[in-house]
Amino acid sequence: MFGLIAQRNSTGTIWTPANICCVQFSSLSSHLLAFGSADYKISCYDLRHTRIPWCTLTGHGKAVSYVKFLDSDTLISASIDNTLKLWDLKKTSLEGLSPNACSLTFCGHTNEKNFVGLSVLDGYIACGSETNEVYAYYRSLPMPITSHTFGSIDPISGYEVSDSKGQFVSSVCWRRKSNMVVAANSSGSIKILHLI
Repeated sequence: MFGLIAQRNSTGTIWTPANICCVQFSSLSSHLLAFGSADYKISCYDLRHTRIPWCTLTGHGKAVSYVKFLDSDTLISASIDNTLKLWDLKKTSLEGLSPNACSLTFCGHTNEKNFVGLSVLDGYIACGSETNEVYAYYRSLPMPITSHTFGSIDPISGYEVSDSKGQFVSSVCWRRKSNMVVAANSSGSIKILHLI
């Protein structure tokens, strides 16, 4: 595996004029790759044919911070436009942009400047928020199904207090084959949560 890192040449190059914010391989296909960029778009590539994207998804109003494959036909994206979007890859166009592939927009969390994390598992979606909360959505519901507020730790008492002073949840991750999610915030607090 380390031999790949020491290669003098890459096995392929994809060039795009926009700044790339995130990249994700599909865990269900050995040849699918998606990335989100600062130009508000998501590009999906078949690694067997990297000259042009097999689809370009448009609909976000600001930079795309995360993309995750929910299943082989569905992609979730997060943006600093305060939304998550669910994309039906069966509705994409091979020519030009695919704005009609967005089948649902999720709203409820706050995300305007920081990358707040995104994780998916079995139709459930977790993301952070700039309100120092972690949110959970389900793939068919546009509003959150639940949320959890982080407190901040008082440096003198060591106890959690409700004033978060600009902190935000910066990372989330579902545990495979369980209803557990781990979330971390910008002050270094990590919580393990159960979705009940």
